[in-house]
Amino acid sequence: MGEEPYYIDKVSDFIEESVLTDAERGFNQMVLYGRDISVEDIVSNSKRYPMMAEYQVVIIKEAQDLSRTIEKLASYAENPQPTTILVVNYKYKKIDKRKALYKSLKKTGVVYESKKLYENQVANWIRRVLSPKGYTITPKAAQMLVEFLGTDLSKINNELEKLQIILPKGHQITPEAIEENIGISKDYNNFELRKAIGEKNVKKAYRIVNYFAENPKDNPMVVTVSLLFNFFSQLLHFHGLKDKSPRSVASALKINPYFVNEYTSAARNYPMRKVSALVSILRSFDVKSKGVGANSVPQGDLLKELLVRILN
Repeated sequence: MGEEPYYIDKVSDFIEESVLTDAERGFNQMVLYGRDISVEDIVSNSKRYPMMAEYQVVIIKEAQDLSRTIEKLASYAENPQPTTILVVNYKYKKIDKRKALYKSLKKTGVVYESKKLYENQVANWIRRVLSPKGYTITPKAAQMLVEFLGTDLSKINNELEKLQIILPKGHQITPEAIEENIGISKDYNNFELRKAIGEKNVKKAYRIVNYFAENPKDNPMVVTVSLLFNFFSQLLHFHGLKDKSPRSVASALKINPYFVNEYTSAARNYPMRKVSALVSILRSFDVKSKGVGANSVPQGDLLKELLVRILN
């Protein structure tokens, strides 16, 4: 159960593929979906005996569709059929830990909670996924994937698998490889905009913003404002640090050490008072980007106005 479906699917798929042999699966493995069944159906199927196999496997996918009645499974969970492996995939939410079902499952089975990663944890997750498969990735390339795909691990993994098909084993995944094979621009993205703003590279920042204004569907303003807000919030934190050594900064801001120089440079260009003012400005533009008080203003124009406020 949990907010992150990636690991729920991984665990379930492993059981589906590994417990029974090909010959045993025909009679002893079934995959059911929460929207099509009742809890009584789950119990009925789980109480069957395996045929010519040690176990039967019953997998319930999208069990969150049974959220109103799932507690009825508690009596079966209290005394499960020992020859049945019942797998319940309860995605995007959790069953109530105070109630009988959770307590029974903890006693007679295994409960795995799949928690959503924070954005600053995803780049490291990408490196961990790639490492055993013989690939590495540059910090900028990892950040591009996070900024484009967010924290959806399934989407990120799908793109990584595409790259592994295209690129030879042992290859380092670069921004160029991502641009060529996934379609994320290595020059016109929020990562490069943030860097240009931090360096006060006015020409580069305006060039990127103009590109965003011309391609609003691929570069929604609400995402850009959110990322800039996080950047300047972290920069405010940076100003308050007593120890500004790279290791200390990386630990305090929860960023890859590769990006520490970016914050050091930005801190020279934006003193604490200016950063505090920008955080407030970004809050107001976040509201505008969602259509509050700026319905008739094109988002591209709002973004250009925001850039003027930041750089001047």
